[in-house]
Amino acid sequence: MRRWSDHSIFWQVYPLGFTDALNAAPGHRLTRLVDWLDYAVELGVSGLQLGPIFAAETHGYDTLDHLRIDPRLGDDADWDELAAACRDRGLRLLLDGVFNHVGRGFKAPEHWFRRTGPAPDDLAVFEGHHGLVALNHDEPEVLAYVVQVMDHWLRRGASGWRLDAAYAVPPGFWRAALDQVRPHHPEAWFTGEVIHGDYPAYLAASGLDSITQYELWKAIWSSLNDGNFFELAWSLERHNGVLEAGLPLTFVGNHDVTRLATRLTDDRHLGHALAVLFTVGGAPSVYYGDEQAFRGLKEDRPGGDDAVRPAFPAGPADLAPFGWPVYRLHQRLIGLRRRHPWLARARTRPQHLANTAVALVSTAADERIVTLLNTGDTAVTFSVDVTGLALAESDNPGDARTLTTVPPHGWSILA
Repeated sequence: MRRWSDHSIFWQVYPLGFTDALNAAPGHRLTRLVDWLDYAVELGVSGLQLGPIFAAETHGYDTLDHLRIDPRLGDDADWDELAAACRDRGLRLLLDGVFNHVGRGFKAPEHWFRRTGPAPDDLAVFEGHHGLVALNHDEPEVLAYVVQVMDHWLRRGASGWRLDAAYAVPPGFWRAALDQVRPHHPEAWFTGEVIHGDYPAYLAASGLDSITQYELWKAIWSSLNDGNFFELAWSLERHNGVLEAGLPLTFVGNHDVTRLATRLTDDRHLGHALAVLFTVGGAPSVYYGDEQAFRGLKEDRPGGDDAVRPAFPAGPADLAPFGWPVYRLHQRLIGLRRRHPWLARARTRPQHLANTAVALVSTAADERIVTLLNTGDTAVTFSVDVTGLALAESDNPGDARTLTTVPPHGWSILA
């Protein structure tokens, strides 16, 4: 039987930025998201993936209390209103759990923290950030606390957790936590932020359902920019191995990276990236604003995330007109994905592979979809079997093209 996660397509939102709450006084801002849920439903997604919403010192990843909504966003009543509105629309809620580290103001006994020496301030920190104090995951009380937090919000309407900096936590800790949480929430889904390394091995050791597919993210935009589909082909073969171990969270943008529209060196290739995202295995996630071709450069400095975590207007009618064609492109490709839900578990392999042209064949059982990508300056006729297939989507759905020929800088999906 398929789990709900096998049908999931998320819209990821960073609430503190979305609601312009980062430097704001306490207020009831979380419910502003309710006014955007119909926009998300019309986009075609089935879930809302939230960034940090719990009481924190600054950006949300320096948590002070995992059992309290950040006062800048509101309170429990605001959460209940958002959860009910999502439930009414059939949207699953995925929460951001920051359990590797906490803010310096987090109140807990000293033995809850990892130490680097005997002095009171000799506390381990996360990747050099003084304000992010590392928890001691060998401490049973820390495990009990994380289990309590997970259970609390799953009981109050969440459907799963994205576990921040999961790679920095011993995988056995997640397994121990999930062994206690899953019996009470068997449908809950857990994805861990893992950037580098052996994804299948981490999934096996941790018991998580999913990891964040950073390797595929990088290969998508890099292969387009460099005219090197061999990189994408190599990453997709590894991606097939990840799919044997779990259901990776796939994306072409998130709250920690430069926007896709900024990253790509040729605007004509944005559709190519999306065509890959929505025709390969995994649980796709769309970062808010990417569906409107927002731009933003991630910088390695204090405040360097601000450009990729902007405020949204009061409602969709206030968005700039230039982004709506990209929104409609997302709608079309998400619609195709939803008509072929088997793609979540599909394996994808390249055919007709060249530097600037590739045919990606995604299969599961007796199902098949072929995605043709051409980033070169001349048309390409692909050598690929298209028996039984028809043109399902393309960069220019109004033109008359043969099934196997794709114009310069064009793409087609055959289903």
